[in-house]
Amino acid sequence: MTVNDAAPTDAGRERLRRWRLVLGGEAADGTGHALSGRDAAMDGALTALYGKGEGKQAGRERTAGLGASAPSVARWLGDIRTYFPSSVVQVMQRDAIERLGLSALLLEPEMLEAVEADVHLVGTLLSLNKAMPETTRETARAVVRKVVEDLEKRLATRTRTALTGALDRSARVSRPRHHDIDWNRTIAANLKHYLPEHGTVVPERLVGYGRASQSMKKEVILCIDQSGSMASSVVYASVFGAVLASMRSISTRLVVFDTAVADLTDRLDDPVDVLFGTQLGGGTDINRALAYCQSQITRPAETVVVLISDLFEGGIRDEMLKRVAAMKASGVQFVALLALSDDGAPSYDREHAAALAALGAPAFACTPDLFPEVMAAAIEKRPLPVPDIE
Repeated sequence: MTVNDAAPTDAGRERLRRWRLVLGGEAADGTGHALSGRDAAMDGALTALYGKGEGKQAGRERTAGLGASAPSVARWLGDIRTYFPSSVVQVMQRDAIERLGLSALLLEPEMLEAVEADVHLVGTLLSLNKAMPETTRETARAVVRKVVEDLEKRLATRTRTALTGALDRSARVSRPRHHDIDWNRTIAANLKHYLPEHGTVVPERLVGYGRASQSMKKEVILCIDQSGSMASSVVYASVFGAVLASMRSISTRLVVFDTAVADLTDRLDDPVDVLFGTQLGGGTDINRALAYCQSQITRPAETVVVLISDLFEGGIRDEMLKRVAAMKASGVQFVALLALSDDGAPSYDREHAAALAALGAPAFACTPDLFPEVMAAAIEKRPLPVPDIE
């Protein structure tokens, strides 16, 4: 018996199984492997979305077989949640919405109850917000709230810890009153002055904290581009805005914009209200948004402005750059984020990013996990942890 005629090993059968699932079972896939049971069900779910290959016949394209009706899609959603891990389910849902035009079906409550909620789904729902019937709105809010609460659990503690430390360090003074002395840091700073014969440290330099006061309170303005490409960033920024607003030592303002500007600060106690107050899509006027933010600054030296935008400006470019320059000259810490998401390198206007960098305001994409460190650096007025972007 030749090697080619030998029966496949267990490892070989597993490879054939995986290739069969990938290739879709057409005659030309070359595996000769039949599926049954759970594998056959998985294959059916994949075929419903991605379709079967139609060969190389002229005019024939790879087509999907998932009918665009709520009952069939809801059943399919249940199937993929049974057979695939959550991360794969989310990818397949996004593909179904994009490939098969199923966005309209998300306006039906039974569909929303069947989907695996994630940041991208929230972005899709927000883009459909104005078209959403009242019968669906409460279900949609429940889906959005679940995602928001999960994000808050993941991000809130780390954010508060990082910023509390930054606020403490930025408030530290070198000539404190006696009851404001931080003795632990004072001793650490004066260990070189230890007198062994007396068993004591001579505190030549005192370290302490200034008294908490309104004049020391930091002000943060989140200025968020709500154009369609920024959907994930809007979701994360709204969650971070709510976290920052919960910190008594930070005064937080949240502004969203397209060609118009909306101040959603009064909704910061509930990020779901913030998200449903946005209107994804439309044009972009960064200059107008920054003009509004500039008008809200009362203590420049204690203010951090965070612009979250891909910088595709539809307004007056030169005026936008002049505003950034003026804010920085007045003492404002200006941060430009091309994206606030886990989506990878974003598409952005490189010319505008370079112009901001020339003003001392580097523009870079930021993951949610890095955002607390970026904000801590801005509060302490030290160099930002700028990651490399393509």
